[in-house]
Amino acid sequence: MGKKFIRTDYWRMSRIGARRKKLQVWRRARGKHSKMRRKRKGYPAIVEIGFKQAKKTSGMINGMIPILVTNLNQMEKIQKGQAIIISSTIGAKKRVEMIKKAESMKLQILNLPKVREAKKWNLKERKN
Repeated sequence: MGKKFIRTDYWRMSRIGARRKKLQVWRRARGKHSKMRRKRKGYPAIVEIGFKQAKKTSGMINGMIPILVTNLNQMEKIQKGQAIIISSTIGAKKRVEMIKKAESMKLQILNLPKVREAKKWNLKERKN
């Protein structure tokens, strides 16, 4: 996995990300006296040439190529080294069918339901 780039001074100000993961997104350091922009030792790295991911592993999740699936017919075309992402537009009834079919075909699903939803649908819980 690649390097995690974070916003300048996110650890100082709560409104831009201290203990708020969603706000810890990359913004370029633009300040005149910015230590990050000047690449000072002890400060987070900034995005630059050389940090790009290898083409072979680019776009992979857990070493698998993610494939968006919207129906049961598409699941039959999944090959070795590919994992399923069930479309968000799929309803609960069809989603349960897709999950059960994936289990029987021994396919990995990358967006399995969380614990509460799994209990509601009588499915196996996600490990994370």
